[in-house]
Amino acid sequence: MTDIAGPAADTSEVDTAADTEAAAVGADAAVSTAADGPPRITPTTRVHLHDLAVRRDRDEWIVGRMATRTFVALPAAGARAVELLGAGLSVGRTEESLRAETGEEFDIADFVGDLAALGFVARIGDHAVPDAEPPRASLTWLRPRHVRLALHPVLPLLVGALLVAAAVVLVRRPDLLPGYRDLLWSRHGSVVLLSGAAAGWTLLLAHELAHLVTARAAGVPGKMRLGTRLQFLVMQTDISGIELAPRRHRLTAYLAGIALNLSVASSLVLVLALTEPGTTAHRLLAAALLLALLPLPFQCMVFTRTDLYFVLQDLTGCRDLYGDGLAYARYRARRSVRSVRSMRTVRTVRRGVRAGDRDDDPSARLPAHERRAVRLYSVVLVVGTAACLTFMAAVTLPVDVALLVRAVRGLGPGHGLAGNADAVTVLVVLGGVNVLWLVTWWRNRRSRGSASAA
Repeated sequence: MTDIAGPAADTSEVDTAADTEAAAVGADAAVSTAADGPPRITPTTRVHLHDLAVRRDRDEWIVGRMATRTFVALPAAGARAVELLGAGLSVGRTEESLRAETGEEFDIADFVGDLAALGFVARIGDHAVPDAEPPRASLTWLRPRHVRLALHPVLPLLVGALLVAAAVVLVRRPDLLPGYRDLLWSRHGSVVLLSGAAAGWTLLLAHELAHLVTARAAGVPGKMRLGTRLQFLVMQTDISGIELAPRRHRLTAYLAGIALNLSVASSLVLVLALTEPGTTAHRLLAAALLLALLPLPFQCMVFTRTDLYFVLQDLTGCRDLYGDGLAYARYRARRSVRSVRSMRTVRTVRRGVRAGDRDDDPSARLPAHERRAVRLYSVVLVVGTAACLTFMAAVTLPVDVALLVRAVRGLGPGHGLAGNADAVTVLVVLGGVNVLWLVTWWRNRRSRGSASAA
C-alpha cells in the first residue's frame, strides 16, 4: 500500500539559484535578533533557503523540501515569492517586485516566518535556523541510478504483454482459474496456514518494494513501515515527495505494487499451464496464484487510502481527498443531528452561539473541482467504512475468537502431537497478527499525538 503523507500538507520546494542584489544592505544590518527569541525580520533581511523543488499543479504550485518530505500548495504569488527570496532579494525588494508584478501588497516578513516554520529556511540574515532531523528512509544504499529502469516507458508495455499472455492462456484453459480450494493444498491445516502466511508476507513485502523502488528512481527517499487501515494490518510505503514528479512517474509509483502482483500472477498462470494437474507443484503454484490475486480487491477499497486512492486523488486534483472527505462527512453528520434536535439548536443560538461558528461547510473553501470530488468521496468513505466495520463485527471477529478458543482448548497431553502443533500454529499466526495490529495501532496513534502536540 502506498502511503503519501498529507498531500494537502505535503509537497516540494524550489531549488533556486542565488542571485545577489548589488545595492543590498549587509546581512548584519538586515536582522535584529532578540536576546532570547528568533531573529526579527526587517525589509533589508535576506534569507537563504534550503534546496527546494517546485511543480505547477492546475492553478497552484507544489513547493517543498525533499530532504524533510515537507510540502505545501501555494498560489502563484507565493511560488514567485519563494523564487525571489531564493534568488537573494531582500524582504523589502521581494515585496516591491510582487507589488509591481501583481498590483497587490504582500507581507513577506510573515511569509518568511511561515517558510521557516515549515523548515524551508536555512538562514535568516546571519542567523542559522534550527533544522529538524530528516525522516529516515528505507534501504538508503539504493540510489536512483540503480533503479532508473523502474521508470522506463517500456516497462508498462512489458507488464501489459504479460497480462495479455496470461489472459489468453486462461481463456483457453479455464480450469486454471484459481478457487478457494487451491489454498488447501495440504491435509495439514498448520502447514497450509504457515505456508500461506509466509507467501503472503513475502508478496506483501515485494509489493511495497515495488513502490519504494519506483519512487527511489524518481529521487524520492521512501520509507516502509507497518500500519493499520480500519481492522486491517498493512505494510505501507511513505513516498512523500512523489508529488513533485511528472504525472507519469507519480501514477507509476502509485500503481507499481498492483503491477507487481499482476505480473507475479500472470507468470504463475503461464507456469501452471506447463505443469501436470494434480501434482504437488501444480497445487503449490495454484495456491501462490490465489495469494498473489487476493490483495487486489482490497485495493478497490479507496476509503482506506489504498494505492488506487492515491491514483483517484491525483486524477481529481485534490490535495487531501481523505481528510477533506472526512471533514465534510462530519459536517453533514452534525447537520443531521442538529436538524433532528432543532430545539436544542435554537436555545444554543439564543445564548449567542451562531450555528455557522462551528458548522460551516468545510468543502466551501475548496475549488469547484475539488468540492465535487470531496462530496462524492465522503459518501464512499462513510458507506465503505460502515460496511467494513460491520463485516468485522459480524464475521471476522467471531471467527477469530472461535479459532483462538478452539486452539486453546486443543492444547494439552490428550490431543496428541498433531493436535498440539495445529493449536500452537493457530495461536502463533492468528494471535500474533492480532497482537501486532494492536501494537502497530497504538504506536501510530502515539506518534500522531506527539506530532499534533508539536
